Amino acid sequence: MAAVILTCFADEISHDLEEQLDVLAQEGLSHIELRNVWGKNVLDLTAEELAEVRRIAEARGFGVSSIASPIGKYAASDDFAPQLDALDRAIAAAKALGTRYIRLFSYYPPEGARPEDCRDEALSRMKRLADAAAPHGVTLVLENDSGLYGSTDDRCLDILRHCDSEALRLAFDPGNFVMEGVRPMTEAYPKLAPYVAYVHVKDASAEPKMFVPAGAGDGQLPELLEALRARSFDGFLSVEPHLHRYLPFASDPKRVVTAVRALKSLLAQAGMKWA
Repeated sequence: MAAVILTCFADEISHDLEEQLDVLAQEGLSHIELRNVWGKNVLDLTAEELAEVRRIAEARGFGVSSIASPIGKYAASDDFAPQLDALDRAIAAAKALGTRYIRLFSYYPPEGARPEDCRDEALSRMKRLADAAAPHGVTLVLENDSGLYGSTDDRCLDILRHCDSEALRLAFDPGNFVMEGVRPMTEAYPKLAPYVAYVHVKDASAEPKMFVPAGAGDGQLPELLEALRARSFDGFLSVEPHLHRYLPFASDPKRVVTAVRALKSLLAQAGMKWA
């Protein structure tokens, strides 16, 4: 049976890389999704700092699963040139850290507008990003985050079909779909399954609306794991806890450990191996 690979947004533990790795190693993980470290976003790290991240991670037996960039988390009316520059930095970071995946988003509508109002601009930008990434052997993974053009299942599908690129796939996030009133497995997954290359493990309750540990909400996580097992998925499951409201008095490491252990419990119940 294929084993999934567990990874985590480790900056939810600490800004310190060693502390991030300490907590993940305690839980048996061997990958991190790099977003912020040492008080800097991954795209702002120098070449020397990226080399230091890789040196420290490899010395501890860790790999980097993805560059968790903020590309596309801007208004569709903002200047696009800086986004292409950001993509260049993300590609350089991916190569420096030995990963093929770069997380990105699908643009906010301008203030006062609806997501549908920025469709043409959002699609144009996503297509240009995918085309720019394709020659470099990296895979952009689109996160279905709230408030953006690609926040719903139908609009994610619209982006992916329009771009029609192996360089653009989906980072399926069930918790975010719940926040948008979309049932992750009943509605979204059947449409988007061919594009799912990466999974963000966030669960959420519809009422009260908040993120919760995997299996404790309406994200249909057991059904998602069953679907992944059926297709022999052996890619990354990236834990993104966001449990500040659920565990308001816990420490940051405790929130992350709670989220990781919830996923491991679901994997055990599903009979799925992980590495």
